[in-house]
Amino acid sequence: MQKIYPIIAIIGLVISISSVFKKSPFFNFVGLQILIYGLLKSADYIMPALPAQVILMYMAMSVFSFIIYFSIQEETFKAFLEPMRSLFADDNKKFLRLIIAFIALPLFAGYLTYAKVKPTYDPPVSARIVHPEPPSQMDFKGKTMNVLGLENPLRKDTANFAKNVEEGKKIYYQNCFFCHGDDLDGKGHIADAFNPVPLPFRGTDTIAQLPESFVFWRVAKGWRGLPAGSGPWNSSMPSFEDFLTEEEVWQVIMFIYESTGNKPRSWE
Repeated sequence: MQKIYPIIAIIGLVISISSVFKKSPFFNFVGLQILIYGLLKSADYIMPALPAQVILMYMAMSVFSFIIYFSIQEETFKAFLEPMRSLFADDNKKFLRLIIAFIALPLFAGYLTYAKVKPTYDPPVSARIVHPEPPSQMDFKGKTMNVLGLENPLRKDTANFAKNVEEGKKIYYQNCFFCHGDDLDGKGHIADAFNPVPLPFRGTDTIAQLPESFVFWRVAKGWRGLPAGSGPWNSSMPSFEDFLTEEEVWQVIMFIYESTGNKPRSWE
């Protein structure tokens, strides 16, 4: 699309030059406006693209400046207005008036309406944070917990370690595998319905980089309370504190780490 703007600038230059020889101030004005617009839109070949508001400002200044210029002399201003007077007053221009009234203007109005209502996809105002910073404290079912330094209490119960992992497995396949996959690879049945897609737990670039306290916070709170840097996509993660107990959250976290062969990062 950007390649067309230099062509538009050249067309404007041709119209402007030819109108000088034909002594037509109006078409000279039109050619100059097309030339300026094409040059402004082509500026990103040599510099960062100009914002739309800057281009609009320059075009408005250009229009008013050239209208003032062509209206300084009365004879030039009459020649400038002549094509418009001829279009609306001469009988031999009836067909052209019909085309403008019933085709050109409706199409132009339709384009403006479309440009106004079509969805836009602006980039986020801040960088996307994949692993947002957790708060120092969180509330879990009315209980205040210090996230910083928090450790999984079930890991100290070595006698029931295998039992807790097995319980975590049941919880995972009852609640989590739909999104994160039955192989914990982020390819669950409904994973592609979300943006961003659910994270895979296998590999060393997700949970292996995180302490269990962070994972507990994300599982418990889900999409709630994410910082601004996590927008605009936020998260489709449910708030599992609505469905699971504190022990069940720790159990499913243990299963995720054990089944993927990862070890949680320690606070040391």
